[in-house]
Amino acid sequence: MEDLREQRYRKLLDIGLALSTERNSTRLMEQILNEAKTMCNADGGTLYRVIDDDRRLKFEIMRNDSLNIYNGGTSGNEITLPPVELYDPETGEENHKNVASFCALSKNTISVDDAYTFKDFDFSGTKKFDEATGYRSKSFLTVPLYNNEGRVIAVLQLLNSQDRDTGEVVPFDTTLQPFVEALAAQAAIALDNQLLVEAQKELLASFISLIAGAIDAKSAYTGGHCQRVPVLTDMLADAAKAATDGVFADFDMSEEDQYELHIAGLLHDCGKVTTPEYIVDKATKLETIYDRIHEVRMRFEVMKRDAEINYLKAVAAGGDEKGLKEAFDKRIAQLDDDFAFIAECNVGGDFMAPERIERLDKISQLNWTRTISDRLGIGHEEKTRKEAAGVEPSLPVVEKILSDRADHIFVRQDKSLFEEGNPYGFNMAPPENLYNQGELYNLKVKAGTLTEEDRFKINDHIVQTIIMLDQLPFPRHLKRVPEYAGGHHEKMDGTGYPRKLTADDMSWPARMMAVADIFEALTAADRPYKLPKTLSQSVKIMSFMAKDNHIDKDLFELFLTSGKYKEYAERFLKPEQLDEVDISQYVKTGDEG
Repeated sequence: MEDLREQRYRKLLDIGLALSTERNSTRLMEQILNEAKTMCNADGGTLYRVIDDDRRLKFEIMRNDSLNIYNGGTSGNEITLPPVELYDPETGEENHKNVASFCALSKNTISVDDAYTFKDFDFSGTKKFDEATGYRSKSFLTVPLYNNEGRVIAVLQLLNSQDRDTGEVVPFDTTLQPFVEALAAQAAIALDNQLLVEAQKELLASFISLIAGAIDAKSAYTGGHCQRVPVLTDMLADAAKAATDGVFADFDMSEEDQYELHIAGLLHDCGKVTTPEYIVDKATKLETIYDRIHEVRMRFEVMKRDAEINYLKAVAAGGDEKGLKEAFDKRIAQLDDDFAFIAECNVGGDFMAPERIERLDKISQLNWTRTISDRLGIGHEEKTRKEAAGVEPSLPVVEKILSDRADHIFVRQDKSLFEEGNPYGFNMAPPENLYNQGELYNLKVKAGTLTEEDRFKINDHIVQTIIMLDQLPFPRHLKRVPEYAGGHHEKMDGTGYPRKLTADDMSWPARMMAVADIFEALTAADRPYKLPKTLSQSVKIMSFMAKDNHIDKDLFELFLTSGKYKEYAERFLKPEQLDEVDISQYVKTGDEG
């Protein structure tokens, strides 16, 4: 007898150690049920989890060896039974009819030798099941699992203890009950800890997802980018794990590694919260927080009124009315045409060829007269910039119709972030000025609407992402989040930013995120500034990037051969984007890589 007890204690210790190392709550619950079944030589068992603010018991795992039933847990078979109510939904009274609910409410272990003769609980459901299957449910051992706060978090129920020699169904051994309760106590601690960890993970992921959603909502120009990139990154990681040959044959990531990568994906553009919306959404060249083309138009309006007044004064003074009228009409037509040209340049649709810039310079020399101070009713910062530019000229003042003034310049105060030896390893050369809102300067942008300063500010989001993430006290299992999130604009040949890393400097997960970031941006259908590219167009563009060593060639090949590009497309792209892709023309040959 002593040897048997010693064996049971030893087994209990082994089980406790095993339970403490499991990091997945589903597998943990399965392990608890299996160990208890084995300990009692039970034919079946069920593990319930308390849910809905302690009001219901949810079937998590059901096993019955004789009937070959294995539902829930890691089986992949869904349990369709409804949860057991702990309280009557109508009266609110405790449910003492069901043995599992009574166990949870009373926190007592319940042993039933024969359900068919036991009168204190309602076993009608069990008997109905037996009638349908021909099975005979007889002995039950139901044990509560409660945490260190005394709260029941689960119920373990074992069915039909079997005699180890004859296989006959017998009552559960009363000498085993303390060991099962001890196992349940250990299991409760392990399960409660794991559920708390998973709840914290879910909360963290939800909070970060909320931030990512807010970044996407901030601008229609980014759409659902922050939400889709982690999904695609996860797909690439799954493809690499599943690979059985090639460079990814030995690639592996644990569940924690993939969680870390997913969090990094959600945070990869968090620095965009610092990017001014008027730059991200800059639709015209003169746009700041409003489109300054309206200021320019008003100057033209003033010039046209001045031209009319001068014409009328000249006529009143006895001048040649016909000649004056012809000159006036010509002047008005020229002003209208000049403004139309400026407005066209402002849209940024056409390339600014030298002759267009030359005309812009010529128009900018037109004069208009301002009679009111431009230092009234303005903000402190603008007033400071104007005062720094010099003493206000006497009114009225004649000004150019377009100008690049000193107060248009926003001086970059601190460049230390980009100096050699900076703590983050940034390797970027910022423009001299933080912003330049000069009218001519902006209108002369050759393509698009962004100045050099605007583009740097947009690219600066990855700098801010790295700085922000570097300040967070990530736990050990999330330590690589800044590395993964901060590398998605790097290129394999070292021409990316902000650190000019090469392929050798980047981990596989960081390279995966770079691929995901580009593919999502190419295929996104929710950007107001561009039409979405088709699947074949996007793959073709990425093939050039792989050829130019901007993205990882092996990952690009894996992306195609694994079919992940198509899986993602079918999930997120519009039907009109889903055209055929012949991947044979892009898959790596023996001459490459």
